[in-house]
Amino acid sequence: MAWMDCCCHGEARRRTTCCGGMLRHVPAFTVQAVHRPRRIPIFCIRGPEGSRFRRFLLRGDIPIGREWGERSRKHHVRWHIPPEQLDYQRFLPLFFDGLCEDTFPYRELARHGVADLLQTGTERQILRTVPMLILPMREALNRRNPDIIIATLRALQQLLRVGPSIGPALVPYYRQLLPILNLYIRCYVNIGDAIDFRGGRRLGEVINATLELLEQCGGADAYLNIKYMVPTYESCVYNC
Repeated sequence: MAWMDCCCHGEARRRTTCCGGMLRHVPAFTVQAVHRPRRIPIFCIRGPEGSRFRRFLLRGDIPIGREWGERSRKHHVRWHIPPEQLDYQRFLPLFFDGLCEDTFPYRELARHGVADLLQTGTERQILRTVPMLILPMREALNRRNPDIIIATLRALQQLLRVGPSIGPALVPYYRQLLPILNLYIRCYVNIGDAIDFRGGRRLGEVINATLELLEQCGGADAYLNIKYMVPTYESCVYNC
């Protein structure tokens, strides 16, 4: 009798679970009592947000535009003012802010503008703007769009190749730039014996190449800071 009373008491007992921040009572030992946590959308693409680059471009404050060739009929970028005559502390952060754009023509104008400014600018001009480029690059990486991440990393690689003083200046900002790279560093595609027609344009390969360039250009403390943020990264300098 005592055993039957205990079983009856167990069947009548209710279990408390949390659903959407509210407590609800469900029968014990049922499917409803199993608490299944929600999946965190880590790799979901973030929604588009209006950038400062788009706002300034529509207002006519950025001296860049589109030009269509008659023969090639392809899109070209035309500067109203030569890039070397611009104020880098004002315009280079604006163009980096446009890297988060994924719509035409803002995407093409921002990426071509960043490439032209980094190519024509001097190391001294660009070094002054490095602290102002961290926030736009972090916002572009946090969009978690593979195309935007690759474009941002390409711009970062070109920035590192400007001069030897750029790499050590970026080391204090690894904690703001590398967390997203740690999420996508293992995004490789196993194609077997097939031909990879997207060689060098896959996310995992671009991230690995960027980390290696950061280590090579960042000085003696670069590897320790990269290893702290990306534990699976292996050195390309000390393991040679």
